[in-house]
Formats: sequence, structure tokens, C-alpha cells
Amino acid sequence: MPTTQYTHMFQPLTGTTAEKHDSFLDPIGNGQALLTFSGKNLIVSEPDASSFPSGGIRSTFEARGYTAWDPTSPAFLKRGRNGATLCIPTAFCAYAGEALDKKTPLLRSMQALNLSVKRLMKCFGYDGSINAKVALGAEQEYFLIDENFYYGRPDLVQTGRTLFGAPPPKHQQLEDHYFGAIQPRILAFMTEVDSELWRLGIPAKTHHNEVAPAQFELAPVFEELNLAVDHNMIIMEILKQTAEKHGLVCLLHEKPFAGINGSGKHNNWSPIYGNINLLNPGTDPHQNDIFLTTRCAIIMAVDKHSDLLRAATASAGNDHRLGANEAPPAIISIFIGDQLSDIIDQIEKGSLKSSKHAGTMRIGVDTLPILPRDTTDRNRTSPFAFTNNKFEFRAPGSSQSCAGCNIILNTIVAEAMDMISDELEKVPKNNFHTGLQTILRKVIKAHKRIIFNGDNYSAAWQKEAAKRGLPNLRTTPEAMAALIKPENVALFEKYGVFSKIEAHSRHEIFLEEYHRKIRIEGELSLNMARTIILPIGSRQLSELVKTIAVMSGCELKNGLASQKAAAETIGKLLDGIELECRNLENALAGKDASSRIVDSMAALRRLVDLLEKRVDDDLWTLPKYREMLFIN
Repeated sequence: MPTTQYTHMFQPLTGTTAEKHDSFLDPIGNGQALLTFSGKNLIVSEPDASSFPSGGIRSTFEARGYTAWDPTSPAFLKRGRNGATLCIPTAFCAYAGEALDKKTPLLRSMQALNLSVKRLMKCFGYDGSINAKVALGAEQEYFLIDENFYYGRPDLVQTGRTLFGAPPPKHQQLEDHYFGAIQPRILAFMTEVDSELWRLGIPAKTHHNEVAPAQFELAPVFEELNLAVDHNMIIMEILKQTAEKHGLVCLLHEKPFAGINGSGKHNNWSPIYGNINLLNPGTDPHQNDIFLTTRCAIIMAVDKHSDLLRAATASAGNDHRLGANEAPPAIISIFIGDQLSDIIDQIEKGSLKSSKHAGTMRIGVDTLPILPRDTTDRNRTSPFAFTNNKFEFRAPGSSQSCAGCNIILNTIVAEAMDMISDELEKVPKNNFHTGLQTILRKVIKAHKRIIFNGDNYSAAWQKEAAKRGLPNLRTTPEAMAALIKPENVALFEKYGVFSKIEAHSRHEIFLEEYHRKIRIEGELSLNMARTIILPIGSRQLSELVKTIAVMSGCELKNGLASQKAAAETIGKLLDGIELECRNLENALAGKDASSRIVDSMAALRRLVDLLEKRVDDDLWTLPKYREMLFIN
């Protein structure tokens, strides 16, 4: 397959990738041409910077921007029907050098964490000559539905989620979809996705059914952070493109269907120094000073900056998912398990002596092997959970770039490591272990409130978190305020991750995106209610009125009362829907009224979903949940 074009692929603040294709063709006169590609073509390009979100960094007339080759992320060939394109991963910046993308601050944060890890490792006797890196494994959840259903739903096409839809009698309550046998059509899709990803050098490893019907997951092998983030963006693109080939549509919205689980992107993060995973506890964690120090640094970082981690996961789509008994709540806490909780308690008491060991487990069948038991159970309700040798951040949404949460995570952990290094560097070498325990004890006493090993879904935790003073930022506007707090801006500037103008620009961009998406959903809800839902209801009412007239004319008494009652119910629902349409219309007329729009949409949806359950199936033209979720 010929490769005729190349492109600098970058990640603007739209949340997707962008690319401008240039041909290798270079006319040389006399009707002749050469296929050329220079070092300059590889290293730099100049897209229009005024047409992308900039949050005030660029004016409309200030169009010059640059993309710069990122040599840490390999170029690859994207194959189409008639040829292939050489895709070169790049960073994107404005004329004055401000970052207009997600890759640049990610690379900056990796650089900051590298310096902090090297400094910390010097305290433990290493020479600091090895560059530290971060390993990332991003688990990608998604839904698949038949394309015929998708194109029959204006809300899915325009917003990525269903704005109306009554729950079917059977959804996920039987818990029979998770890890269930994969249907042939879906398996064929997954197999082709794996093949396409492998061709691009992306190590796709695992795929399976998820909890909700029509929901699935793909997980690759761990890679270095920057590469893993780039690869996740490509994974989402390949999922969508491959679905089309199979007559399916891949939905990456965090909550495409109400009443069942939404989709997330579990961010498995661990810092590496040489061949040392700093989060590997080893066989005796209480004796592993590097592990314990890294653990305490992360506890400090998450407690000090939980608001920033929440901001990194905030979006209009993720607001529907977080805290809905299927995903972590908006309250950020850390799960560390029984063994490490015991060690933390020992450190706090000043008597670190032992580690709990798990032992083995017998199932009670002679032919089955004796199984090794882990040191602790897993907590699927925790937003930030320790799992064996990594931290799993479960709050990010399925459609979000991994860059955002890792920029924050790298930066806050770098700060915490530096704060510990400040203290460790003062400790005499002949008293190092005792001095270290004293430092870790201070960290634990100051920040242990962030540790919670219980049920994050429970109402009791909401109350307990409030007592501990942990923030509960339920909506995107609340969460985004953290990006421009003076102390957080100072943190970004200290570590060279964001300048003040870059931090403020992101706050403006992400908030504007949130309000625009809410307004789009509100306008579409109103449009669908008036042009689709109300006419359907009117036809149903007309059918009932005709039936009542015929029955009355024939002087039939049996069944007449029930028909009249049904007509009254439909009529009441239609009146209620029209009233809620007016309320939504008024909300849309206001400025900065996203919360009113959301509330009005919810009130309208309740009535529409009740109407759906009352209308004849052949009159309801919108594909229903029972069809979209179970016919694939």
C-alpha cells in the first residue's frame, strides 16, 4: 500500500487528536515531481493556532502556531482504503511558546517527576544518574450498538448519550454480562481491533464483556506514560473506525444510557527508577524504605491536591457517572488495603516491626491447586486504589485523554517527593532509618484522613468525608475552580508544568466546553420533545379517542372505563411534557444557566420516559433501550 502523505498528529484542547495531511509530492518543473521528505518536515510544522481552543492565549487574527516532533513517541502508518499516511506525534504551541495541547504539559510534568524521583533516590544512596519514568496501563471501556439503532436516535448522534429512554425490565441486575461469553459479531470486531492495534505497535492485551449490557473493555500492556497516552488516543479512534466496518457504533460517552453503568478509563500509574518499581512492596513491605517513602509521598500529594485530581476528571459526561453507585464518588480518597494499613498504623505509633502475610487458600476440591492469597482484597468503589504494585485512578471518564489526570498526578507527587527530600537531606547518614521513620510518621499524621478502605458508595462515607474535611466537588464548575487557585497556579509554575496564563486558559476552555455541551443537550431535548415525542403521544391519544368513540357508539361498557383512564393518563403526560418544555425553553434563554438546564432536562425526561411505557410499541419510533442494549 503506497504511503503518499504525512501529518503532524497533535492533541489540542478539544480532547481529540488533530492532523493536517501534506503530500510527499514536490514539483520540480518540466511536468516532473519527486516524492520528498526533509528533516524540517519531520521536526516542525505550522498549523493554524487561532482555530483551536486557546482560552484567550490567541486572538482570532493571531494564527501562527507550531507543532514539534516528539521523538519519544514513534511515528506510525495509518492505513486507509487507497493509501497510507505517515503520522508523526507532535506537541502543539502558540507563536510565543504557550502550550495549546495536552502533550506539552504532560512531557513537562514527566520531566518534573523525573528530577524529583532522582533527588529522592539520591537520599537512599543511588547516584541519580538514571532517568525515572512512569508506567501507565489505561483500561478503556466502551459500548457497542447496531448502527441502525444509532442513526435512529438524534440524541446519540448529536450528544453521544440518550437524552430520553425508559429502562427495560432486564438490564444488568442479573449480573450475567460481566465476563460472559462474547457474542460472535462482537468477538469478530474485537479480533480486528487487536489486529489493527498490533500493526500500529500498540500492545492490546485483554478484552471482555463489562458489567452493563453492550458494554466492553480493552486493556493494553503497560507502556511508558507519554507513549501510553498517545496510544490510548489511537485506541479510541480504532475502536470507532473498526465498529463501522461491522455495522456497529462505538460509544465512548461516559453515560450513554441512564440506569446502567457508565464507562470509565482506569488509569494504572507507577513510577519506575531503572528496574525498580517504586510501588512494588516486595515480600516484606515494612522493610522496603523506598516503597514506604513513595507511598507516603503519594498519600501526601493526593490529600493536599485532591481538588486538582477531581478537576482533571471533570466533564459534562463524567458528571453523570461519578458517584452513581457504579463509579467512584466525587470525593477523592485512597484505598491501601489491610496489609499497608497495618504498616501505616505501625509507623504512626513509632513501632514498625512486621508485615502481614497472606498465606494460601484451599477451595475444598482435591483436584484444584492450592492458591496464593493476596495480602488484601480489592476495593472497586475507591477512586484511587493501590493494586499490587501500582495505583489505579478510576475516576477518569472513558472519552477523556489520559493526559489530564497524569499531568496532575506527576506534578503533585513531584512536589510531595521534594518535600520529603528536603527533610531527608538533613538527616545524618548514621541515623538515616530512624530519621526516615520520623519524617514518614509526620506525613501520616498530617494526611491519613485521605485513607479510606470502606464502601465509597455508602451515605455513611459522604458524612465521614465531610467530617474529615475532604472536598466533595459534585459538578464540573465546582471542580474546575481548583485549576486557578493561587496556590495551585504557584505549584504549576514552580514545576514548569503550566504558566499562569496556561492554567487560566485551561480553566476557561474546559468550563466553556462544559456549558456548550449542556446547552446543546438542552436544545436537542427541547427539539426532540416537541418534534418527536409530543407528536407520538398525540397519535397515541388520537388512537385512544377513536377507540372510545367506537366503543361508545356500540354501547360497549366493558373496557370503556380503562380506555378513558388511559386517555386521561396520556393527556396528563402530554400537558406535563409541554409545561416542562416551556420551563426548559426559559432555562435555555438565560445566561450561564447550566444547572437550570440540567434540572429542566431531568424533569422533562421523567415524563417522557413515563410516556414511552404507555405508548403502543409500533407508534414509538425511537429505538428503545431493550433493542439497543440487547440486539447486537
